[in-house]
Amino acid sequence: MLPGVGVFGTGQTVRALVPLLQKEGFPVQAVWGRTQEEAESLASELNIPFSTNKTDDVLLHPEVHLVCILTPPPHTRQIAVKALGIGKNVISEQAATLTDACKMVTAARYYPQLMSIMGNSLRFLPAFVQMKRLLGEGYCGNLQVCEARVYGGSLLSQSYGWAWEELMGGGGLHTVGSCIIDLLSHLTGRRAVRVHGMLRTFVRQGGPAGGIRSVTADDYACFQLLMNGGVVCSVTLNFNLPGTDVHEIMLVGSSGRLVARGTELYGQRASMQVEELLLSDSGEAVEPSVRGLNGMVTQLRLSFQAQEDRRSWVRHPVSMAASFEDGLYVQTVVDAIKRSNRTGEWESVEVKIQDVDSNHNHRTLPN
Repeated sequence: MLPGVGVFGTGQTVRALVPLLQKEGFPVQAVWGRTQEEAESLASELNIPFSTNKTDDVLLHPEVHLVCILTPPPHTRQIAVKALGIGKNVISEQAATLTDACKMVTAARYYPQLMSIMGNSLRFLPAFVQMKRLLGEGYCGNLQVCEARVYGGSLLSQSYGWAWEELMGGGGLHTVGSCIIDLLSHLTGRRAVRVHGMLRTFVRQGGPAGGIRSVTADDYACFQLLMNGGVVCSVTLNFNLPGTDVHEIMLVGSSGRLVARGTELYGQRASMQVEELLLSDSGEAVEPSVRGLNGMVTQLRLSFQAQEDRRSWVRHPVSMAASFEDGLYVQTVVDAIKRSNRTGEWESVEVKIQDVDSNHNHRTLPN
């Protein structure tokens, strides 16, 4: 008995996710959009029986037991916290701010029996699943350096929206960089202790009238992470390259390297003259995050399918998913990179959870 699903959002990820959920046997019962017209259009396109622009209509739907939140970042925290509070399992995108991430962690801790995971599907991409396994088996020797490059066209929407505004969670660092930061931590089993970064907004104006709105979200980010244990990570994100689609993660160790290019995995030990193809992908060309959704939805089905109660789940099949606590760590790193961009200095990463009451005390999260 798989749980009924309620989906928040009408973007491209939703259009990729919903058919995968339906294919695995999840009844997608409801969809929310910013406007009733958006919601109805998507519901008709994807054969979803109920659509609305009111969040409570989805959260209180009697057939919805699993909520997938793929909204603009400013809406994420409110929906996630409320969903957990009324007993729904939650898969969520990254929150807009550190305060929002703290509130999501607090809610997840209060309802530990409910699923509360982040939607970074890169963790489930077969190339990265195998990369993590081979790294653990010693393919690279002692890990020394991680490098990541993501190049592509503009992330800006055609008309003004949250993606234009840094404070609303827009920009390459937040939308793409957060997934890379999480992935590097997942692959290496390490976390950043210090960071240094530079952010730039090269396209400063946009809009159909040729510059009626200013843009504050970054379209270029270059940052370094010093991980515990001394591993160094270097990440470059550039979204000023229309027609380009580069997604490459490389792990370099004392005796070899592993490189994921798109959805394929390559490796080369120190004794080899050329690199070897370790995992090919003969499917149609799609973004790595979209391919990763396949694996994520399959694991979700395994987590829920053997349960008598539609709300019950088992942890093991989704154990590789990012938790809300991982989401808080990522948001902390993102904020530290932004501080470094302002100061020009290396900044420390200290994961703390903010009390959500009025005294705003901080306490350090246990490891």
